[in-house]
Amino acid sequence: MLTVFTISVVFLTTIFLLEQMLYMSHMIANRGLTFWEGMKLMVYTCPVFLTISMPFSIMVASVAVFNQICGDNEYVAMKTSGWSFLFLMRPVILFSVLVYIATNFVVFYATPWGTQSFREEIFNIIKHRAHIDIKPKIFNKDFQNLVLYANDKKGENILIDVFVADNSAEGDSKIILAKKGVIVSDPGTFKIKLQFENGTVHNVTKDGKSYNILDFDRYERYLEIPDVAKLSKRLTVRHKDISYSQLKKKIQERIEEGKNPSRYEVRLSKKFSIPFACLLFGLLGATLGIKSNRSGKSGGMIVSAVVVALYYITIVFSQNLGSNNILNPTFSMWIPNLWLFALTFYMVWKTAHETPFTTMVKIWNFCLNCYELSQKFHKKLTSGKQYQNSVTPPVNSN
Repeated sequence: MLTVFTISVVFLTTIFLLEQMLYMSHMIANRGLTFWEGMKLMVYTCPVFLTISMPFSIMVASVAVFNQICGDNEYVAMKTSGWSFLFLMRPVILFSVLVYIATNFVVFYATPWGTQSFREEIFNIIKHRAHIDIKPKIFNKDFQNLVLYANDKKGENILIDVFVADNSAEGDSKIILAKKGVIVSDPGTFKIKLQFENGTVHNVTKDGKSYNILDFDRYERYLEIPDVAKLSKRLTVRHKDISYSQLKKKIQERIEEGKNPSRYEVRLSKKFSIPFACLLFGLLGATLGIKSNRSGKSGGMIVSAVVVALYYITIVFSQNLGSNNILNPTFSMWIPNLWLFALTFYMVWKTAHETPFTTMVKIWNFCLNCYELSQKFHKKLTSGKQYQNSVTPPVNSN
């Protein structure tokens, strides 16, 4: 089980990372992102995908192992020797508990660490690009809604005689002239800002009806870099997870402010509910591996994929219901585990007592028959096309 589980985790996590790999290669080739930065971002992303691949992989491992045992008639020999199905479940339960502990570690520690490290790395990329892209005596248009010109540059972050054309406000145009500009990083907000010293702001309002001049000793403007902003927005969609203590703090703050804490309560409950599924997937996979002899190894895997897909679809619906206060936020995230527990208990009880799955066998046979008919129809359709292509047209004697 350990071998199949490891292969499955690596394979599934790689599949999930493919989209990011393609995007990272594009950023490395065209946007100045270094290979090491791209690799670090993918490592920080892995814990998010491990929470999905680990529960599914333990089911894959159980199905594969027990399907092979049944295929080699080892299960019959074990039963003849007096080993019951529940006796064979002991290593499966042990392995499921170990994966449950590992998944808890990923959910409670690795994922928040990856989230924070990812944000810090994105911030370092923004800071690095801001220092490199600004060159003296060149009009810089890398920043969104802003054109920047510096007559000279000292070090990495000090600009001399700065000119800025700011069109961020719709309908208004703003010109900033300053003797000095300093690029400052703000780790608290993960943003870059430009601090101007000793200058003026020329502001023309909409339709040119008014013109204002403002003298200042110090003036600040946040820099928005489109490429890195898009990178951050695209890649941080999955990086919103925070630690258990931070979630508890968020919930308490929302309650004290009189706001609805349901969204954070759902996320807190989800941290406990998803690892628990590992205990159920291991047992369910063993029963599917034993009962899917007619369809071979692929049958159990197909059913496993369907069960996992239904499980995660139920999670999405339950999460939305809990976040909108339609259901209790804490209870909503346990709905997928409830129906999965009922299905697992039913399958294990039936397999242990060797009673027939009358209803499920009919559904299973119907699905298999439909699959076999579709294969025959496809072969017939393909052979017909090959026959039509092989017929040569008659030769004209003229």
